[in-house]
Amino acid sequence: MADSPHLVAVTAQNFRQVVIEGSYERPVLVDFWADWCAPCRALMPVLAKLAEEYRGRLLVAKLNTEEEQALAAQMGIRSLPTVQLYRDGRPVDQFMGALPEAQVRAFLEPYLPRESDGLLEQIGDRLMVGDLAGAQAALDLARAKEPDNPRLFLVQVQIQAASGDTQGAETLLERVPLELAKDPEVLALRGQLRFANLAAGAPSEDELAARLAANPKDSEASFLLAARQAATGDFATALASLLALLKRDRAYGDDAARKTMLLIFDLLGGEDPLVTAYRGKMLSALY
Repeated sequence: MADSPHLVAVTAQNFRQVVIEGSYERPVLVDFWADWCAPCRALMPVLAKLAEEYRGRLLVAKLNTEEEQALAAQMGIRSLPTVQLYRDGRPVDQFMGALPEAQVRAFLEPYLPRESDGLLEQIGDRLMVGDLAGAQAALDLARAKEPDNPRLFLVQVQIQAASGDTQGAETLLERVPLELAKDPEVLALRGQLRFANLAAGAPSEDELAARLAANPKDSEASFLLAARQAATGDFATALASLLALLKRDRAYGDDAARKTMLLIFDLLGGEDPLVTAYRGKMLSALY
């Protein structure tokens, strides 16, 4: 095996350290092989070349299944070569057989850290302290380095929202690249912008509460109050308000209560306890 920091042999003794723990720092590609396997030998130079080319963005770990039969069986390896990709401590994808270089590249590409990822973190830090000019400058640099990174689009939306133009940011988000259309970050950002825009044009919470005290069936006041609650992060109260509106006046705002509950579900993510609880309540109210 070539002497390289990007291509290492692994055994049962160092598998946890190199593969499991190491995959929190960068993707680790584990090549399960054996001396007698001709396709394994054909694949080896492809993986070695890519390991060197990516220079630290990827670690290739080679596991000899003849010498580590128990570990290979534990990992469920039944044919050779089998190549598994680890990220954040677990296998996330795999392929079997000696794929040509172009197909191995295509397999790896979605998982490899991009050169602009560090700049994206920097942009997030600058936005947190309100440094919009610094965030925009970092975005411009990231675009120059890697213009095809689709996440740069999301950063532009975030910068526009942080500047106070939430309406423009929401409009821009409607042109999201196709590969990000179902991305959880996009869904959450869409909800955040929607609630920010609804709250921006709504009366204060005190005014809305007063309207509801005078007329508990004021659907507009109920909806706008829920939007304000969601905009401030009080999702439990917002969902309770929207559920009550859904039960009382589903037709309001072209089914606005149900649609807004779905926005909150997207924003929170499918595993959130509030989503689990209120999705069931919403379905019961509908059917």
